[in-house]
Amino acid sequence: MIRILKLQKAVIAFILGVVALVAYRIMSENKLESSRYLLTLSGILFIAGALMFLYPILSAKKVKEEDCVELDPEKQEEL
Repeated sequence: MIRILKLQKAVIAFILGVVALVAYRIMSENKLESSRYLLTLSGILFIAGALMFLYPILSAKKVKEEDCVELDPEKQEEL
């Protein structure tokens, strides 16, 4: 499903966000002032990943004959 909807970038953004969050926790335990930049980066990556996950839902088209929604990536692969 992730490949069909082309959500690899969103998953990568979430993974990088988790890595940045873990690095922040380690740096904050050592009381480094630059750790706040990693927390900011982590938040930006989480927000970007969430928006990338929402993109297929926002770009979906409703089929006129039925009560279902058609996503563009699946339509392109069938052709």
